[in-house]
Amino acid sequence: MTAYAMANLSPKPVLDPEVFDYMGRIQATLDPFGGRFLVHGAPRREVLEGAWPGALVLIAFPDFDTARAWYDSEPYQALLPLRTRHMAGDVLLIDGTPDGYDPATTAAALRAGQSAGDGSEG
Repeated sequence: MTAYAMANLSPKPVLDPEVFDYMGRIQATLDPFGGRFLVHGAPRREVLEGAWPGALVLIAFPDFDTARAWYDSEPYQALLPLRTRHMAGDVLLIDGTPDGYDPATTAAALRAGQSAGDGSEG
């Protein structure tokens, strides 16, 4: 199941040269793990609800374990400070949904779990 590295980064108005170095070298750390950018900064966006103050980054991997292996890898960990010294943000690894995912099935299971947990007859 596809997994993702997702970040909401807060770049400064003028980027430090180390950030450009990070950007120029990150793909080489992704290649051995099958990682590929789906979104990088989202220069065109429209916030429809709430606020989105940062720059979105979304990278796809074959699965969660591979995404974690990339993040923990020596080449990426050596590169990471070039960004973190100059740009704050929130970063997470997340599983995608399996093929054929149906949100109605998930809603039904959650509904059933709530009914079973509240003592009422379902």
